[in-house]
Amino acid sequence: MKKLVGAGVFVHREPNDYVEQLRTGSMSVGTYSIPAGGVDDQAPHHEEEIYVVTAGRATFVTPSGAEPVETGDVLFVPAEEEHRFVDITEDLSLLVVFAPAYSGR
Repeated sequence: MKKLVGAGVFVHREPNDYVEQLRTGSMSVGTYSIPAGGVDDQAPHHEEEIYVVTAGRATFVTPSGAEPVETGDVLFVPAEEEHRFVDITEDLSLLVVFAPAYSGR
């Protein structure tokens, strides 16, 4: 058992901040933080991904449409799918689960 201290808590060290809290051979878990008014400049990932919105409000955009998101929402993104958060009206904090573990780009 391992307690993931700080997972899902907003951190603003850079314009968009990703902090990894756990890595195993099959998955990784981290926190992605985007300040209100910020720009999400991420590119598609090789991994499947689950986002849990732990704080904030924004709109999540994929090729299939746009969805307003807020604290408590859970999103699934297939590997390689274009996606981003826009219209970030409150500091956005996301618990992110990658499977397999995030490889970076």
